[in-house]
Amino acid sequence: MTKTKLFFGAVLGTALLAGYAIAQQPMNIAIATGGTGGVYYPMGGGMANILSKTLPGVQATARVTGGSVDNLKLIGSQQSEVAFSMVDAARDAFQGVDKFSNNKVDVRTLKVLYPNRMHVVTVDGRGIEKMSDLKGKRVSTGSPGSATEVMAFRVIEAAGLDKDKDMTRERLGVAESTNALKDGKIDAYFWVGGLPTAAVTDLGASPGVKLKLIDHADVVDKMNAKYGGIYSTGVIPAKTYPGQDKDNKIAVVQNILVANAAMTDKVAYDIVKTLFEKRDELALVHGEAKAIALDTQNNKNTTIPWHPGAAKYFAEKGAKM
Repeated sequence: MTKTKLFFGAVLGTALLAGYAIAQQPMNIAIATGGTGGVYYPMGGGMANILSKTLPGVQATARVTGGSVDNLKLIGSQQSEVAFSMVDAARDAFQGVDKFSNNKVDVRTLKVLYPNRMHVVTVDGRGIEKMSDLKGKRVSTGSPGSATEVMAFRVIEAAGLDKDKDMTRERLGVAESTNALKDGKIDAYFWVGGLPTAAVTDLGASPGVKLKLIDHADVVDKMNAKYGGIYSTGVIPAKTYPGQDKDNKIAVVQNILVANAAMTDKVAYDIVKTLFEKRDELALVHGEAKAIALDTQNNKNTTIPWHPGAAKYFAEKGAKM
């Protein structure tokens, strides 16, 4: 073999190895979720595990956050690749309004997840039977970086109350709210999440505590009149939580999985395909994953534009988007 052939053979070999190294370079995917007492965090952990073991070269992790608002800011700054969000918060981010008035986010839908149910939580002995009874009470409306706070403010407003004048307001996550309610530091709290939410289950199971969930479905029409038809009425069925002896009539909004528009189409496609086709495995982590279905992947359930990679996958599956 001539020196020339040896030289070009060595160059080719080096190039192939370099290409292989690049191909095998790990890709880190941070999934922004929520607090540890809700549904986003355990479900996000399940997603991270599925992506890490299914997609070659991918290392995914679930990130504890304040919730949807924080998550969308992380998507905007590209500090997280994937995030959970409620549709109302995501639409505010996409439009650059309210909490995103100076921080518009180029957010895109990856898939519709499950309906998020608003809980208005109290216990016997606090004098709260209906929404108007919150007047003069100590109430947590959710952590500052959460969509719970966004939706709680809208429920309170539609119920004819002033969030600043009619109550003493705290800003606690669901786990902290549960502890504060147990300790008598607050009288009620708002939480929007899946069923069951671990922290609410914990409250209902606490000795000497009788859980009460306050009906508020009657405010949904007023919410939709102002905020564009993204809310619906729903029910938390009796016995969902310990001590819950009747159906709770509530406001509902959809959860979506989102990414930045800058995510490549292939990465978005691979993420959506993997998570959709492994939904039964994800449901073993949390039962709300059972609600992820082909017929919910449409523009009615998300007002945020679809990522092209996600749209391609669902079009292949025959979704009527």
